[in-house]
Amino acid sequence: MAFRYAVGGIGVVVMAFGGFLLVREPEPWRIALWLAGGVLVHDGLIAPLVIAVGALCAAAGVRLRGVPRAALVVAGSLTVIALPPLLRPGGVANASVLPLDYPRNWLLAMVAIGVLTAGYAGARAWGRRRAARRR
Repeated sequence: MAFRYAVGGIGVVVMAFGGFLLVREPEPWRIALWLAGGVLVHDGLIAPLVIAVGALCAAAGVRLRGVPRAALVVAGSLTVIALPPLLRPGGVANASVLPLDYPRNWLLAMVAIGVLTAGYAGARAWGRRRAARRR
């Protein structure tokens, strides 16, 4: 219990320090707006999608509810982080600012998440079948 209080106390101190830094900014409303956007994207898009997939898995009788949810959380977080370069308007004047093909790399990361998730789910199902045959 003491560990939880210590971690909570550290969290409060870090939040207070963040608030102090926010107030010292010349335009704190811009940062507050950006942070509010992150909360809205999470609560309005990512969380409902994860809940819906979890409910569909439960309704279908799939026992791997945590695996698709984890994959969606990772994919959603990666997408939110990648949104600025994905939504950039046209080309940039300085080619070194965003030098990579971000939409392609994001798509490759989404495919990798899907393949790894399917591979893990398949390996677990195979292991369960194998264990059931041994009985």
